[in-house]
Amino acid sequence: MSATAMVPAPTRPPISIAGFKDVYQVSRVEEALAELQELGANANEALKATYLKMIKAGGQRFTIKPSALPDIDTLIEELPNFAEPLEDIRRQLVLSLASDDALDLEPMLLLGDPGIGKTHFARRLAKLLGTGYNFIGMSSLTAGWILSGASAQWKNAKPGKVFDALVYGDYANPVIVVDEIDKAGGDQQYDPLGSLYTLLEADTAAEFIDEFAEVPIDASDVVWVATANDARAIPEPILNRMNVYTIDAPDAEGSRRIAAGIYRELRDEHGWGKLFPPELAADALDRVAKLKPREMRRVLLNAFGNAKIAGRNEVLAEDISEERVARKPRIGF
Repeated sequence: MSATAMVPAPTRPPISIAGFKDVYQVSRVEEALAELQELGANANEALKATYLKMIKAGGQRFTIKPSALPDIDTLIEELPNFAEPLEDIRRQLVLSLASDDALDLEPMLLLGDPGIGKTHFARRLAKLLGTGYNFIGMSSLTAGWILSGASAQWKNAKPGKVFDALVYGDYANPVIVVDEIDKAGGDQQYDPLGSLYTLLEADTAAEFIDEFAEVPIDASDVVWVATANDARAIPEPILNRMNVYTIDAPDAEGSRRIAAGIYRELRDEHGWGKLFPPELAADALDRVAKLKPREMRRVLLNAFGNAKIAGRNEVLAEDISEERVARKPRIGF
């Protein structure tokens, strides 16, 4: 039996149950807009435009949860080094599915070396749950307001990423990834992680106020996934609000499973993927498995292109350019 045959074929996920929830009250926005308009020429035009968009869009968003327990076993096969958080997610999903309660997953922090697949796990989790996915990279952002917005009194101020995900997105319970949380920068006057003290507690998150919009937003159903290399740089109150998992690098067989899963994911995400076989050829899989999970997706995408340039609808070992990875700086996750 070939190594590729050992990976279970992907199964159709259960149909998601879609409910609705008001993530903000339109009446509160209308009141804020009326107060702003009283300022006349001194009114902040960007804030006014934001309020008008909120009123036009309405406050209702989808709340999504699977209709039955998803195939977590297959995902564990694909991402064996994430078995511990996935087993905890299984337990939490069973409880959510046993009632009409909304999907309720504890915030999680994934600790581990760069490149071992932490953000790939978060993308797969969003796909498993059937909800939205939002990525916030903290290492390249020094602005303290990136999560919670900046006061409209400041020049070029705008809402934060949490506001964007809930107000401009489709879901009340998206997966939001705070990547490299241990590398969050900012000035001494503003803690870039300060808003997480509110956001990671369901009771206070239900009345989250973005500093730009200053209208309460219900962020209590957000599924939080944070990633880090070193927990020592993360404030203890934030650690206490999250389930913390140490993720080891996958072994050789685990790397093969991850590579096979990323190949299938890329194939399924694109219309041109249907031209390629469901599984990656064994010799090509061997080459991809030598890479870190972070690098696999980029290299495989290039390999698909190399195959098409060569007039083939199959990725071969010769299409896997490991040298391309070696030339790229390895920054972050």
